[in-house]
Formats: sequence, C-alpha cells, structure tokens
Amino acid sequence: METRREPGITTEEARREQMVRPETQVEEGPAARRTVPSHTRLSAADLQVYLKGMDYPAGRQEIVAQARKNNAPEEVISAIETFSDRTYRSAADVSTEFGKVR
Repeated sequence: METRREPGITTEEARREQMVRPETQVEEGPAARRTVPSHTRLSAADLQVYLKGMDYPAGRQEIVAQARKNNAPEEVISAIETFSDRTYRSAADVSTEFGKVR
C-alpha cells in the first residue's frame, strides 16, 4: 500500500503517522474519493483532479459543470462558485484564481 504524505513531511514522519492513524485503502479517481480536504486545506492540485478533461478557455459555469461531471464534492463546487465570473484560459489560470479565493 502506498503511503500518501503532505508536502514537507519526511518519509519517516509519514510512516509514524501511518502507524498511529492507519488509513483504509481507497481507489484512485474523483468518483472514489470519500472525503475532500476542507476549503482551507483543498490544494490547487486537489482541485485539478475534479477538473480532469476540462477544455479551455472556459467560464466559471463551465468549470462548475465539469467538476460536477467528475463527481466533485459540494465543498469543491462551492469553492469554484466563488471564482470571478470571467474566462479562464488554462488549468494554471484556474489554480491562480483558486489561490486568491482560498
């Protein structure tokens, strides 16, 4: 089983955390995610998982629609709905906007 770890946490710290708080193995992919980090802990990379297959340029509502299509939790949808109503030219553009609203 692969050990996931937060950025900046050493492998040894991750192992200790795994021993203290073992996690159940969960299939990869947006449809299989059981929990999502809170709005303040959701990273731009986490957000991009739910935008897989997004065609750019896209408006906020198109981004929301793609996230829903990828079974994003309501917390993710809420985060996207706080974005400015404009055209996003790339995933990097969306990540930048996410950094502003987070």
